[in-house]
Amino acid sequence: MTQPAPTGRGTTRRAVVTAAGAAGLAATLAACGKDDDGGPDSGSAGSARDAGSAQPSRSAQGGGSAPPSQGGGDGMELAKTSQIPEGGGMVFKDHKVVVTQPTAGEFKAFSAICTHAGCSVGDVSGGTINCPCHQSKFDITDGSVKGGPARKPLPGAQITVRGNSIRMA
Repeated sequence: MTQPAPTGRGTTRRAVVTAAGAAGLAATLAACGKDDDGGPDSGSAGSARDAGSAQPSRSAQGGGSAPPSQGGGDGMELAKTSQIPEGGGMVFKDHKVVVTQPTAGEFKAFSAICTHAGCSVGDVSGGTINCPCHQSKFDITDGSVKGGPARKPLPGAQITVRGNSIRMA
């Protein structure tokens, strides 16, 4: 049976079905970014929550180091090298990146999105990048998991270090 054209006096069945389908799709896509069971496929970055200002934490290109003399990368400046503490780091929530300095002059960058449930990591202390949502901990040198429930390391991010400036690549 064919539905009559809407007259502006009510909602058609087609509009209701379309809205319900869109809501279901949105819920399905939102669930894809989560991994609450801590299973082996818990590497989905999901959406960034808690995006905000910079906080101490470390990060580097692909988990590698960026020597201070490295050229290239005219991206926006994240910080001065003097702002990143040796053995610590800084979280840049607005840019979803964490920059670390495991040893003097060695800078690394990682995604600031926890691989467990997609939360933004909160800080860097005690040699680890720490997620406040479920207490996952990641090593500041390579992003590897030091404490669960996360099972996958933080992916590396690209930065460049030129002189005393750390920039997005």
